[in-house]
Amino acid sequence: MTATHMTQDATGPAPTVGFVGLGAMGRAMAGRLLRSGHAVRVWNRSPEPVAELVAQGAERAADLAAALRCDVVVSMLADDRAVNLLLDPGLLAGARPGLVHVNMATVSVELAQRATAVHTHHGLGYVAAPVLGRPPVAEAGQLTVLAAGAPELLDRVEPLLTVLGRRVWRLGDEPYLASAHKLAANYLIACAIGAMAEAAALVDAVGGEPADLIGVVTDSVLPGPVHTGYGTMIAERRYEPAGFRAVLGLKDVNLALTAGAEANVPLPLGGVLRDALLDAVAHGEGDHDWAVLAEVARRRAALD
Repeated sequence: MTATHMTQDATGPAPTVGFVGLGAMGRAMAGRLLRSGHAVRVWNRSPEPVAELVAQGAERAADLAAALRCDVVVSMLADDRAVNLLLDPGLLAGARPGLVHVNMATVSVELAQRATAVHTHHGLGYVAAPVLGRPPVAEAGQLTVLAAGAPELLDRVEPLLTVLGRRVWRLGDEPYLASAHKLAANYLIACAIGAMAEAAALVDAVGGEPADLIGVVTDSVLPGPVHTGYGTMIAERRYEPAGFRAVLGLKDVNLALTAGAEANVPLPLGGVLRDALLDAVAHGEGDHDWAVLAEVARRRAALD
């Protein structure tokens, strides 16, 4: 199937939006929806992000069930375990009839398949729409949104997605396809970071300047935000504040390896990346940006 992209259609009334999960990305996305004029009801385990969004005009959800009594609920949670909170049968039974759940987090293919079945059983809609981009990109509404689900459900949530993203790709009628695409995209990013980390260590070991290497390749053969952004962090050995934590990178590489194993697709670079990210976590660097793979490469080369 060839991916297509959506164009914004502002016709029809704006839905009330429940928003679950207010980490850095969730806060940026919920704020973007508020600024675009949407009514947003927010829920989060910790109260501080909720208070921040309420000050911007959001409604505080009394509990998780209240967030699901909206037209649409958007979730931006950390992992499969957190998303499982939204799959509780009792919770879904009390959701607003016709609710569409838009899961914008990076989760496993298996969870996406299970979530689709559970929502369908309760007469609810499920759309997977994970994103590419960091919080500042989300604040600007410039995310790349990878969306999959029943066409009529995608049509319903299109106005929300186009507020959040510069481009929204339709990747199929089954939500798990969007999850698979996002895992593959994050796998590619991890490979790029790992390769730059090792190349920078090589240049450093022979007496060169990693910053010069990054400058050369991003000005010529490898332009673009991944190599420029992460390359700069590697050259400067600057991994905080983290745009994407190493522990989450480890989670996504593991999910990609699992998806590959289930589809009989070898991902040999994934094993190397998994071990490097495990090394970072074992050295207390799990909350650093996953560009900290550069420190793993330096340790292996005995540069420090």
